[in-house]
Amino acid sequence: MIKLKLALLVPAMALVLAGCRDEAAAPPLAPAAKPALTVTAVAPQRIDWPLTLAAGGNVAAWQEAIIGPELGNYRLTEVRVNVGDRVRKGDVLARIASDAVDSELAETRASVAEAAATLREARANQERARQLRAQGFYSPQQAIQSQTVAETALARLNAAQARLRSAELRRSKVEVVAPDDGLISARTATVGSLTQPGQELFRLIRGGRLEWRAEVTAADLVHFKPGLPAQVVSPSGAVLAGRVRGVAPTVDPQTRQGLVYVDLPGDAAPVLSAGMFASGQFEIGRRSAWTLPQSAVQLREGFAYVFRLEAADDPANESLAKVRQAKVDTGRRQGERIEITGGLDPDARVVASGGAFLADGDSVRLAAAGQAQ
Repeated sequence: MIKLKLALLVPAMALVLAGCRDEAAAPPLAPAAKPALTVTAVAPQRIDWPLTLAAGGNVAAWQEAIIGPELGNYRLTEVRVNVGDRVRKGDVLARIASDAVDSELAETRASVAEAAATLREARANQERARQLRAQGFYSPQQAIQSQTVAETALARLNAAQARLRSAELRRSKVEVVAPDDGLISARTATVGSLTQPGQELFRLIRGGRLEWRAEVTAADLVHFKPGLPAQVVSPSGAVLAGRVRGVAPTVDPQTRQGLVYVDLPGDAAPVLSAGMFASGQFEIGRRSAWTLPQSAVQLREGFAYVFRLEAADDPANESLAKVRQAKVDTGRRQGERIEITGGLDPDARVVASGGAFLADGDSVRLAAAGQAQ
């Protein structure tokens, strides 16, 4: 009985062992790679971009007028403006005490009246002498004397009138007026102080105009010419459009930098003030560039990388792809795009965004065409 059971078990065990050998000989099926992300593909785009040069410099007044008194040793009685006030040409900024000037003017007018009366008398005497000489009562010498007296009286009248004009001019100077439209940038005038020759009472930014004095290297000065557009960025972040007015003919021997004078718009005063430091850039030309969205470029360890899309292991599934990390060289930036200067073929496709969550060799799923950025 036992022999019969063994005879039946041997073939069955042989079949089991054969099946095990077949399973061991067959290679295991590779598990399907799970996509790490769903991404959008993007290709480099060729765009005509401007060539720019960055610079920094101080903001200054286009022209600054120094306003002082034209009368010395007179007391200021009124100051009408303060720093920051806008004035028009001819506006009264301050007044000087006019008592002494008024007295001088009145005295001069009296001198003119006296000289005029003397001239009238001298001319009347000259006419009388001419008539008497014609009748033989006056000698030629007496006629010459009467003529000399009349001419002297005329000269004295002319001198008195000249002094009157000078006194009237001095009287007009008791009002310190603005020589031009502009913005008061400084004031040292105080009521009660005595005026002195050459004393500064006010500073005026003519027309309220400001300029940006950009400092550029000597090698870059050749790129600048009047009319070149510029963008100036204020410390608050506001961007103002300006144009180059001129280039300094000399270079600082210490810094090896030259000045480029940029006219700023008339509304620059609210965001820029004289003495501020501002940065900006100049457009010196245009050049085409291969560009990508900045979201497609990742910065790692000080280098720029993109994730290039390659075909997946399963060619039947076109929605799957593998990514390969590629180091690229970058250049200019404008808006949301960045220039690619090397390391990537123009016909390559890369991951548009989300590269921070990917690693070299990851599998990704491509978004539908309608979702492309």
